[in-house]
Amino acid sequence: MTSPVISIAVHSGFGHTAVIAEAVRTGALEAGATVHLIKVDEITEAQWELLDASDAIVFGSPTYMGGASGAFHTFAEASAKRWFASAWKDKLAAGFSNSGSKSGDKLATLQFLSNFAAQHGMTWISLGLHPGWNLSTASENDLNRLGFFLGAGAQSNNDQGTEGVHKADIATAEHLGRRVAEQTSVFLAGKASLAA
Repeated sequence: MTSPVISIAVHSGFGHTAVIAEAVRTGALEAGATVHLIKVDEITEAQWELLDASDAIVFGSPTYMGGASGAFHTFAEASAKRWFASAWKDKLAAGFSNSGSKSGDKLATLQFLSNFAAQHGMTWISLGLHPGWNLSTASENDLNRLGFFLGAGAQSNNDQGTEGVHKADIATAEHLGRRVAEQTSVFLAGKASLAA
């Protein structure tokens, strides 16, 4: 079976979202994928081509002022060339976001990312976890402690550096990376079976 190729297209303003991106990469690598991490605010033509050649793309952005960062929006608008050519059509996609507050309107960012993927004709992979930390016996150390379904949500205190990224959010992002790799493998096997 062919190893899935996954790219993570991310912007991180202060490094917190980059920690989550690294966790997604770790999870996908553990599940056998080839993974490319691409900083969208420094993207090169060769990296655009890596995105074009990927089986799945995981989009990541911090949530600033109720939505994805300006740098991520610039990348999204620059992807119009790919949209015109349907270059990402039928690829798989997923997403994640980080903010300083537990909610922080991350859902708006995840909805933007999933809609962006839909405009490209991509198929979205959800987080695939029940919410954590919603029982009296539960803990803030649960997977999906913030209770997002559309993608991985993370919270980092505004007065801390990257060391303040919550361990449960890192573990949740690793889960997302594994899930994307596993679902992409299933998708590729299905395509190969239909082509046989």
